[in-house]
Amino acid sequence: MHTRKGVALAITIVVVGIQAGLSEINRASFPKGFVFGTASAAFQYEGAVKEDGRGPTIWDTFSGIIIDGSNADVAVDQYHRYVEDIQLMKDMGMDAYRFSIAWSRIFPYGTGEINQAGVDHYNNLINALLAKGIEPYVTLYHWDLPQALEDKYIGWLDRRIIKDFALYAETCFEKFGDRVKNWIIFNEPHTFTVQGYYSGYEAPGRCSSLLCKVGNSTTEPYIVAHNVLLSYATVADSYRRNYKEKQNGSIGISLDVKWYEPVTNATENIEATQRAQDFQLGWFLDPLIFGDYPSSMRSRVGNRLPTFTESESALLKGSLDFVGINHYTTYYASENATNSIFDLLNDCVSDANAFAIPFQDGKPIGDKKIRYRFRIAGKFYMVIHCTLWHEKCNEIHQGEVWKPFSHYHRKWNG
Repeated sequence: MHTRKGVALAITIVVVGIQAGLSEINRASFPKGFVFGTASAAFQYEGAVKEDGRGPTIWDTFSGIIIDGSNADVAVDQYHRYVEDIQLMKDMGMDAYRFSIAWSRIFPYGTGEINQAGVDHYNNLINALLAKGIEPYVTLYHWDLPQALEDKYIGWLDRRIIKDFALYAETCFEKFGDRVKNWIIFNEPHTFTVQGYYSGYEAPGRCSSLLCKVGNSTTEPYIVAHNVLLSYATVADSYRRNYKEKQNGSIGISLDVKWYEPVTNATENIEATQRAQDFQLGWFLDPLIFGDYPSSMRSRVGNRLPTFTESESALLKGSLDFVGINHYTTYYASENATNSIFDLLNDCVSDANAFAIPFQDGKPIGDKKIRYRFRIAGKFYMVIHCTLWHEKCNEIHQGEVWKPFSHYHRKWNG
């Protein structure tokens, strides 16, 4: 991944349980303009999968192979109970709610005729949020590709999806952009690229191992990521040319990110740490800032890594108004110095030639106090992790949760 001062700033908060007796925290502890909110994904929350014209998605199909028969047919029933959910957010003092729009509610077959019932639902949801003083942050793609496009041309593996996704995105801008000012075009593309097309653990369940009926872990993740990036760039360009000025909104992407630390200060481990980050964050962020993949990916993946034309690179470069960072954990990284079978796989994990584990000499990474998640009721660490490409800083806020456990989602407390 390239390094350049002042390119981007990412902030995230992780809440974990800690010991009692820490100082109180409140809104005044945070900078002016800091937004407190909550978030969801359509497939995980809405339910109502066969109502009001919604078309099936790849996750509806993938749920059919889950051993215990679990599915999202009802989920937490937000489709019917969003008014109650919004009141819960208001009671908790939330400033914002990030939700995703189900592509197949707007276009049941991925393209073609608009489903007005789906448009009406999201209009009602947005209006209800604003009526309670809660700002909507909208994700356009949180992994629930319409099954019709998977059947038609294998979804994200085909460049035809760029045009279809752009039509869906522009429809959302037209229908909701007068009130939605923050658009997250993709949520965690690295996750659905790797889990969906390398390991097969998530929809559409493609991989090279015996776990999957079809797929190619050595090439498909790179193709999918490439088409996702080109889809983002196409949509960002359209938004800036046709909607941004009159709607006064912003457009960006949300990326899942682990931090990596070298297991030792040996040169080979420091270099492996950078490669691990290149093959995760750099894979998606470098093209959006610099117009191309990290040099380590180019050199190690070779012709399995697609290339951008000059015009595509120009469209990608600088196409972000903001970048969201979902930071989950930190791993130690070291060079893969063995001649294991993984060296022969040539896939998006082994290509990095880096081992990443959360332990060193049998001891977990990080402060022992913040590893015991949610053990102490009402107590938390809020870890603010800020990253400029040339430096990193960590600040830990400590305190108590106001009325612990009193605002858990109704699904959890029956």
